[in-house]
Amino acid sequence: MQKLIGGLLVLTATAGAGYVYGREMKLYLERLLYLRYVLSLIKGEIGYTHAPLPEVLAQVAKRVREPYRLWLNKTAREIRMREETSFARTWSRCVDKYLKALDLKYEHVILIKEPGTFLGSLEADTLDQTMQLYLNRMDLETEKLREGLAAKIRISRCLGVMSGIFFIVILL
Repeated sequence: MQKLIGGLLVLTATAGAGYVYGREMKLYLERLLYLRYVLSLIKGEIGYTHAPLPEVLAQVAKRVREPYRLWLNKTAREIRMREETSFARTWSRCVDKYLKALDLKYEHVILIKEPGTFLGSLEADTLDQTMQLYLNRMDLETEKLREGLAAKIRISRCLGVMSGIFFIVILL
């Protein structure tokens, strides 16, 4: 009886681990999609108001959730204070510092840092086109993640169950 209960517990634990891994992949995709949403808000605010960048970031921060709100507010404040010599350095440092909680992959952190190279330096017309190209690139990245997501979730659940069965056979 103890072996049966132990086997069921092992199987439940490993199947649960597979489920949790699949859920984490879904949450990661949702974080990237929300970042894309935040950057599209920045693009829209720049195009609509033509306000200075710190004001744009502060206005967008009012409409987003944490940690994005903190990131945008702190970036706006640091741009106003002008401690760094370039906007790109300030943007990059704020991404590293305030979006660390999102636990993004390296290539996605680099992708989020990219607007810092052109946001602070282009004219309104060029900026709009550049932001649109950037958002299209973000769409491609999220689409790549989305394509394999269903298969990866299915595989993670199957591997969780199969590893549980493997451990049960070894333990018996």
